[in-house]
Amino acid sequence: MEHANREKLLNLFCRLAYKSGDFTLSSGQKSTYYINGKLVTLHPFGGLWTGQVLLSMLPEGTGAVAGLTLGADPIVSAVSVVSAYENQPIPALIIRKQPKGHGTAAWIEGPELAPNTNVVVLEDVVTTGQSALFAVEKLRDAGYTVTHVLTLVDREQGGAALYAKEGLKFDAVFAIGEIQSYAKELIK
Repeated sequence: MEHANREKLLNLFCRLAYKSGDFTLSSGQKSTYYINGKLVTLHPFGGLWTGQVLLSMLPEGTGAVAGLTLGADPIVSAVSVVSAYENQPIPALIIRKQPKGHGTAAWIEGPELAPNTNVVVLEDVVTTGQSALFAVEKLRDAGYTVTHVLTLVDREQGGAALYAKEGLKFDAVFAIGEIQSYAKELIK
């Protein structure tokens, strides 16, 4: 993993995306902090560093990256664009939350790939793990092979256990503790 870019990404997450307070998460859980990953992944340098760091973490033989709209949209795009610059082009797929309401009624947007293509699911923030698991199921239903989930931030609230139970390998750029520690240092 590109250490310098990881550090710059950590700084950006702490300055832009991490907030303390009382929040309700998409899982319905209450939390004393919130991370809006899109504030980093849609930032020009945040997107670049996200693409570089996650590209370096992809397992050998990755044929595409994919994720559930909307959080994963800028992430899969960043990885795909950076991969082209690195001369190892990897297509991106976006999984809809509902099938397309017209035309093909597709769940998946992006290029049509060969059956059994190895697809890695990317996520901005993992809490319970349900969002990425939904993407995994839709990709597998479409005939792709999915064995890995990568996230920028693991809130360490059940996602890793869920993925392990489903036979998926899971890795995170940052555990929540590292972001919280760094954020506290920035405040000092």
